[in-house]
Amino acid sequence: MQHHPRRAAIAAGILLTAAVGTTVPASASTSASASAQAEAASRQTPATPLVVNARWGGHCSHDRIVIDVRGTMPPVTVKPVRELRYDGTGAKVPLAGKYFLEIKLSPAAAHNEAGQSVYQGPKLLKIHLPKLKGLALTGDFEGTVTFGAAFHTKPTYKAFKLHSPERFVVDISHTNRCR
Repeated sequence: MQHHPRRAAIAAGILLTAAVGTTVPASASTSASASAQAEAASRQTPATPLVVNARWGGHCSHDRIVIDVRGTMPPVTVKPVRELRYDGTGAKVPLAGKYFLEIKLSPAAAHNEAGQSVYQGPKLLKIHLPKLKGLALTGDFEGTVTFGAAFHTKPTYKAFKLHSPERFVVDISHTNRCR
């Protein structure tokens, strides 16, 4: 048996090229597949509902908070609390008021899967309506989005969901009636 170093080097080069050649298309194929999946997912309704905005308005008989959601409306709770705290840190929310409502949407997020914020509304805002005095995004933490609302007097409210587009509404009654 004769040993040919040149042939051995050529054979090793061919094998090395073949091995590298099979890994490059495989990773390129995976990238193309992942990017096609991401593009398709962006067109579909998100699996986790996304909180994209919060707005407010004053009417003659009530003040209104509206929370806009992309996707299916998650369960929402509204409850009076003694004070507002940021989720995660526990730091006090700097909104003036004697009475507060906590609004929790869960499961929900105010950020996309890449961790980028999708929420376009106010993060902390003083408001000058007859009842509503402030609104804050107090949490986007562990699958829950939380808002806090501040009042100088004890709020009487009703909360409900509206559809097409999805939104959650809290109406805070005034003591006076419309004329």
